[in-house]
Amino acid sequence: MALQLTHAQTDDDLRQILALQQKNLRTELSAEARQQQGFVTVRHTWEQLRLMHSLTPQVMAKDGDEVVAFALAMLPTMGTLIPDLQPMFALMDEVLWQESTLAQRRYYVMGQVCVDERWRGQGVFDQLYQKHKDLYYPHYDLLVTEISTANVRSQRAHERVGFRTIHRHRDHVDDWNVVVWAWV
Repeated sequence: MALQLTHAQTDDDLRQILALQQKNLRTELSAEARQQQGFVTVRHTWEQLRLMHSLTPQVMAKDGDEVVAFALAMLPTMGTLIPDLQPMFALMDEVLWQESTLAQRRYYVMGQVCVDERWRGQGVFDQLYQKHKDLYYPHYDLLVTEISTANVRSQRAHERVGFRTIHRHRDHVDDWNVVVWAWV
């Protein structure tokens, strides 16, 4: 069956996103799996994900009724929602992109991208990002995210889509590359 790229529409969709996230958390994977397959860092709660979805529809890929990939968007105004992400959002106000701070630009943040292991290497990651661009451009000029420097697979995948590293930093969680995908 062909994948359907859409946004979450039911509570079951959101629950499946959380289940896929749980399976791919850095803390749930072996060092070998993290190195070869990548990982996600933040564990969202049900309440956080529902709030995120109410403000910004969450993009996902489904195989029939099964969620097999997701790309979670967060608006800058959500910076206080998830404690582990507060330093990132504070930093975004100061990071420069083409001689202005991100705070002076129309941007949103990719909170997390995850593709089920069975669907990796088949272009799903790129399709999720293209769906984001289709939905959110021209409302936003930039899509910004942080990638753990230990997540080489994710860094390469983001570069393939068109993201470029604009800043590096360390916080209480990890070492990070701040990357941006400019749409204009």
